[in-house]
Amino acid sequence: MTAPYWIEADGPVDQFPDVALALREPDGLLAVGGDLSPARIIAAYRQGIFPWYSEGQPILWWSPDPRSVLFTEHLKISRSLRKTVRKNRFGITMDTAFQGIMEGCAAPRRGEPGTWITPEMKQAYLQLHKAGVAHSVECWEDDELVGGLYGIAIGRVFFGESMFSRRSDASKVAFVHLVKMLREWNFGLIDCQVATSHLASLGAVSIPRLQFVRMLRKLCGQPG
Repeated sequence: MTAPYWIEADGPVDQFPDVALALREPDGLLAVGGDLSPARIIAAYRQGIFPWYSEGQPILWWSPDPRSVLFTEHLKISRSLRKTVRKNRFGITMDTAFQGIMEGCAAPRRGEPGTWITPEMKQAYLQLHKAGVAHSVECWEDDELVGGLYGIAIGRVFFGESMFSRRSDASKVAFVHLVKMLREWNFGLIDCQVATSHLASLGAVSIPRLQFVRMLRKLCGQPG
């Protein structure tokens, strides 16, 4: 039997195949099935696996190689972004509008046919937020939510999920705030999942999946 492997919805929540068995094409596809219970999602993240699928597809579980990450001490802030941050143009809050952030991230984007943040994914991450595991950073202009991001914190790792902007640099300002807070709390790593030029401009790098998984074993077990 080869990847992608089938996961029974009523099976043990932490029973995923070894990430080394994931497909090369499409990169990182490891398993199909299971459910989106909070316990299963947390168990997946601890092993370097995350759910990602579109409307009409079964639940797909991924662990790409290499993995895009940002070490909190290696944040890059461009001169223009630094000026924006200093101007305090946006108000920043945390965990005050989690559902609004998810809806912003799920909204249609130019050049993209749909969204992977399905109604089932929204409900799953709202449950994780209520459990104190999923968190958001909100960026406001006056009383309007204009950008932000959300993700999951386990131990001293933040697993970034998605971000959006309705104003120039809003999501970047939220990200800068997040990294500064994580640094204060001694978080060592932000999982960015898949490399993009946007994340690379902020300091994200790609590391081998094996190195990433080894870091998770150490950092996820530490008090958050």
